[in-house]
Amino acid sequence: MISTLQKMRATYQPKLPKGLQGMVKAEEGEKTQSVDNQEEIKALFPNTYGMPLIQFVPGGEVASKQMNVGVILSGGQAPGGHNVICGLFDAIKKLNPENRLFGFILGPGGLVDHNYKELTADIINDYRNTGGFDIIGSGRTKLEKEEQFEKGLQIIRQLDIKAIVIIGGDDSNTNACVLAEYYAAKKYGVQVIGCPKTIDGDLKNAQIETSFGFDTACKTYSELIGNIQRDCNSSRKYWHFIKLMGRSASHIALECALQCQPTMCIISEEVEQKDLSLNDVVEQIATAVARRAAKGWNFGTVLIPEGLIEFIPAIKRLIAELNDLLAAQGEKLKGLDDEELRKYILSQLSSENAKAYESLPVGVMRQLSLDRDPHGNVQVSLIETEKLLSDMVAAKLAVWAKEGKYNGKFTALHHFFGYEGRCAAPSNYDADYCYALGTSAAHLIANGKTGYMAIVKNTIKPADEWIAGGVPITMMMNMERRNGEQKPVIRKALVELDGKPFKTFAANRDKWIEETSFLYPGPIQYWGPTEVCDQPTKTLTLEQE
Repeated sequence: MISTLQKMRATYQPKLPKGLQGMVKAEEGEKTQSVDNQEEIKALFPNTYGMPLIQFVPGGEVASKQMNVGVILSGGQAPGGHNVICGLFDAIKKLNPENRLFGFILGPGGLVDHNYKELTADIINDYRNTGGFDIIGSGRTKLEKEEQFEKGLQIIRQLDIKAIVIIGGDDSNTNACVLAEYYAAKKYGVQVIGCPKTIDGDLKNAQIETSFGFDTACKTYSELIGNIQRDCNSSRKYWHFIKLMGRSASHIALECALQCQPTMCIISEEVEQKDLSLNDVVEQIATAVARRAAKGWNFGTVLIPEGLIEFIPAIKRLIAELNDLLAAQGEKLKGLDDEELRKYILSQLSSENAKAYESLPVGVMRQLSLDRDPHGNVQVSLIETEKLLSDMVAAKLAVWAKEGKYNGKFTALHHFFGYEGRCAAPSNYDADYCYALGTSAAHLIANGKTGYMAIVKNTIKPADEWIAGGVPITMMMNMERRNGEQKPVIRKALVELDGKPFKTFAANRDKWIEETSFLYPGPIQYWGPTEVCDQPTKTLTLEQE
């Protein structure tokens, strides 16, 4: 059984750029180089470095030879992933009806373990314009070892696959680039193409306007924030501390702030740039609470980026030293209880970082020390930053009350919006954008490209004016320290403090504290006026205007 909405949604035909609507021609642009560390990246990727930009335009199409394609969903879910696969399927079938698409089950591990299924029209049609990644599932296995590449090659040969499409974020596409380079160096004739996915919005640059899923996730979170703000403005007795997904950047928090106009929104990148301490952040929030209490308003909303704690400079320096310590002694530390762990780590840290470590609650100490994700990153979603901040705000207000500086009531409620948005049914924007990405990936394969990421640009315009093509993944890479080693990775895009989206937010935030300026965006609209249903994010609109 499927819902009425899903039935109706399946009939939606995603819109395509003119360059992908009929006969498609690939035009090569200028040669590229990596964003930094050019010599190191070139040495690591000699076969896939410096390739030109690609743009698809209407034109003659060479008859396509039969080709089979494999597809992998990698990392966390993002709305629109199914439409990437649908666009890829439709495009390869249009190129040659004999072409076949194979999905590897539960992420990159499916390639290594030879776990797959053929994606036929009957399967594909059930997933058009739907959320989630459940058509084949996803996983976080990292493709980085030669034995994995060779094991994957066995099933690629068995299924006569010409190319693998990896749909993922910055880490997944870094792995796609490594895989493309390996197969190219070995002259195996296997192409690898990436697609930019992450609701966090931190996979973007001059060539990639936005990562898919960001639009839908932000609209979903903004609906929920708007609902909370309506309740907040009705009862007028609660402060809502709302933590939002975004481990490495504050794009989601900023976009939701632009859509909802909360009382306050913390931007991690600004905290780092101003070298603010945790106490400084707490004082900012407490000051806003006191200002509103003076007007008799003991209510408000505070948006908090998931990764805030990593951007507080003192804690960021602590994490960097902890990363090196864990890379060298991680196994040894696993057997220690909390107190032994605390004492040992304190004995190994520099005095400045030891002081920062000791100031944290025990649970946060342990999380920073041992509970890491498969990439070695701190699992900041497990740190209840929203409760930590509200507790510290309450303590500061209590001190101010004794000093006669505050006279109000402070009752905090807490929320964390993460999974609520990353598998939502894609907005029209994400449905169209993802379908175009899948179609672009198919044409990159048909044109013999490898080590490229499919891209679609000019997306604040009507869809037929969008520009589709491909960018070499090496163009986005630099060298960064990961798990104690220098590694080639795609550079994450952080909120630009001199960019128009942040400046627009900064110009209005004092007003949002002084006045109750809440906006209530409401749910995603799939049918109706274009200006309601097809609108891109506020962030993208401000960036492209």
